[in-house]
Amino acid sequence: MADADALHIGENSPEQVAFKLLYEIANVEGIEMRGLSGTKKTDRKWILDTYAECIIAVRARQNRDRGRGA
Repeated sequence: MADADALHIGENSPEQVAFKLLYEIANVEGIEMRGLSGTKKTDRKWILDTYAECIIAVRARQNRDRGRGA
């Protein structure tokens, strides 16, 4: 259970991959995450909900890969 509490900040950690995926989704949906003027802005709820979806997707993929011995 200690692994569930670990903070992974290294390159290609699930958290970093989810963060990159969040930016890709925002880009596809035409949302500017940096809040530049004249762009479609988002709110805190969208960011947190979308990141939560991303981390779930990344971890689910990671678990599937472990099951195949990858």
